[in-house]
Amino acid sequence: MKRLVMWDIDYTLLRGGGVAARSWKAAFTEVTGVAWQDTPVFGGRTDLDICAEVFATHGVTDCTPERFFARYIEIVHEARHEFAEQGALMPGVREVLTRLGGRPEVVQTLVTGNVPEVARAKVAAFGLGDEFDAEVGGYGTDDSVRATLVKRSLERAEAKYGEPFQPVVIGDTVNDVRAALANGAVAVAVATGATTAAELQAAGAHTVLPDLSDPDRAIEALTA
Repeated sequence: MKRLVMWDIDYTLLRGGGVAARSWKAAFTEVTGVAWQDTPVFGGRTDLDICAEVFATHGVTDCTPERFFARYIEIVHEARHEFAEQGALMPGVREVLTRLGGRPEVVQTLVTGNVPEVARAKVAAFGLGDEFDAEVGGYGTDDSVRATLVKRSLERAEAKYGEPFQPVVIGDTVNDVRAALANGAVAVAVATGATTAAELQAAGAHTVLPDLSDPDRAIEALTA
């Protein structure tokens, strides 16, 4: 059976240098006219989920996520060159992606809390877009629940390729691990974000890696 390797983006593939967070705040204030008061935890969450919290925290009732996301995407597009200037790829990422890309039994995609346009901007800034079949990914506008993104991605892949896949999720948060387990996916975690290896292990990850700097070990975890 082929493997569908679902990559989280932030702190798994790369660090964005705070570009998306700044764009989020700017878009929110511009669209709603409300001054930014409180920054939520972004890690491992979907943009729909975060949007609901931000609106509630700031008392916004007359704005839709669609209206906010439209301006957010425009601001990110204007600042997209800053991702590579202020951020960085995580260790070993490029080699692991390239080597997996040479395997016919593996399809790589993105399962991320980001809206699709921002996801594309982030990976494109580091020249990574060609490694993923983004068409079958799961994104932050699919649902507010992270596990549903994994489900949607698997459904899209099986519909497109006409065959079943073994899903594999790789991410850096407890939410990534839980989303994988909820869908019967292999959960590979990297301790490259704010979540510790012990926390990822306790959440039930099948494999926890310090990072991807050992490509052989990473590929074994993703394909075994």
